[in-house]
Amino acid sequence: MVLRQMVVDAVVLEGRSIREVARSFGVSKSWVYELVRRYREGGELALEPLSRAPKTNPRQMSSDVEEKVVRLRKHLTDLGSDAGAQTIRWHLAKTDAHPPSASAIYRALRRRGFINPEPRKRPRASYVRFEADLPNECWQADMTHWQLRDGTEVEIINFIDDSSRLVLAIHVRPTINGADVRATFKEACERWGTPASVLTDNGAIFNAAQRKGRSGFESDLVSAGVLYKHSTPYHPQTCGKVERWHQTLKRFLAKNPAASLEELQCVLERVVRYYNDERPHRSRDGLTPRAAYESRDKAVAHTLINQPHQRIRRDVVDNDGKVTLRYKGRLLHVRIGYHHRARHVRLYIVDDHIRVLDQSGEFLGEITINPEKNYQTMAKPKEN
Repeated sequence: MVLRQMVVDAVVLEGRSIREVARSFGVSKSWVYELVRRYREGGELALEPLSRAPKTNPRQMSSDVEEKVVRLRKHLTDLGSDAGAQTIRWHLAKTDAHPPSASAIYRALRRRGFINPEPRKRPRASYVRFEADLPNECWQADMTHWQLRDGTEVEIINFIDDSSRLVLAIHVRPTINGADVRATFKEACERWGTPASVLTDNGAIFNAAQRKGRSGFESDLVSAGVLYKHSTPYHPQTCGKVERWHQTLKRFLAKNPAASLEELQCVLERVVRYYNDERPHRSRDGLTPRAAYESRDKAVAHTLINQPHQRIRRDVVDNDGKVTLRYKGRLLHVRIGYHHRARHVRLYIVDDHIRVLDQSGEFLGEITINPEKNYQTMAKPKEN
């Protein structure tokens, strides 16, 4: 969506030619023409990707059959009999040589409001298990909470290999921040090699999706050629390997209470040594995580193409002629110019390059970010 908006704004607001914009963004001219047409007809909402779902489904259950299903459901319920999808299908098969499947009947009952799905009652067979084929193909990372002996709250950050379940690095801190995540990842890479991908939840210590930016950790992954993946919000099952490790870890820690951070770090390292080297893992056919890790070739980084980081930031120039921008986890101050104060601007950001326009599409200048400086100065457009 960001790329679409950038393309349209370049044509509509900046007045650049279709050919120039297509060449600049590496897209086809026909696609640019189509986006501009949709924008002029329906505004920004029209830039959303169109659904590719078919308009009709020839395999959709007919209304007559659906009514039979509903009548049978009501009849069986009134009798106090089982009225599930399998039972209804069995009754339909008495008079229909080709009754709908049980799953189709279930969907029809759910669509008509007879069934309210209860996730706790999902059968185990309905869960789809995902697992990396090779060590270092995917690492999972997460933070969990614990208490010292006196009740002091602490946080533990750890990385685990998705395929072998090897615990790669673990540290305890009073509070885990982005710098701790980056340092722990760097330590794991130095010891075990750089992975092909990393999976985390949506915590602010990992990514800046909620702030519509890129965290320092995300920037490290891009620089190392590592694909970054994060779970769906409120869906911890996606990071199930590291969540399951937390359960195992806390059972160990409950038997070995620690009085200080240093003591707890020693306990963690002792637990990890036992878990990695001595404890057979049921999901690894009785191998220890280290044996499973060392038994296969390792995946490597730079196996996937990293796309440029693109975003649009809308802001108002403050009384000092500046706007703020978060870049690689740091808050930077961008000098737009005192004479632009109170002006509404748009920042079109592609990696470390920024083009600044006002609401009317006037090009104000551009910036190449210097990450060593907190204050960035915009270069004014050259006069013709």
